[in-house]
Amino acid sequence: MREIAVYLGPSLDVGFARSILDAEYLPPIRRGDLEKLAPEVRCVGIVDGEFYQNLAVSPKEILPLLDRDVQVYGASSMGALRAAELCSHGMVGVGKIFAWYRDGVIDADDEVALTYDPETYRSLSEPLINIRFVLRDAVHRGIIESSQAGEVLEALKGVYFPDRSYQLVSRLCPQLGDFLNLHRRSQKAEDAELLLRTIVGS
Repeated sequence: MREIAVYLGPSLDVGFARSILDAEYLPPIRRGDLEKLAPEVRCVGIVDGEFYQNLAVSPKEILPLLDRDVQVYGASSMGALRAAELCSHGMVGVGKIFAWYRDGVIDADDEVALTYDPETYRSLSEPLINIRFVLRDAVHRGIIESSQAGEVLEALKGVYFPDRSYQLVSRLCPQLGDFLNLHRRSQKAEDAELLLRTIVGS
């Protein structure tokens, strides 16, 4: 039985994850999953979780692990949300998305929500948080003005999360077309990878 368990889904390829950290990789976390963990588990990484398909894992479910001195890390998606809520109780938050939730830069759960294929975990929509970071890159490179990025974000906030995509971003701001083809990035993937490397180094 491995002593490390990681809840991972669409944020990062599990094969790539295994090349970084030897752990038991579990599907996106939902309410009730933590109580099923083996007592040997001494470290838990929470990346992905279910928001709308099933009840989300609650902070109260994580607190007993922290009370037993189990190391709990969170990043990228559901993990970032719960780490922002529980960092004062000992949960370790990792990455930029966690920091933005912790610092109040963003506060809506649907910033990290997306739809995905439950068999392959292939993303079927684009989380708003990834789009935020791509738009910020475009502003820094002088492709668009910050006011244009703000207008795109405001428009996307009014779009139900399964319908958010880079195709929609291109329609909202056509001058981003070529940039999006060349410079898409996934902040969720970057933060998930950082969580794994943080556990390795702990």
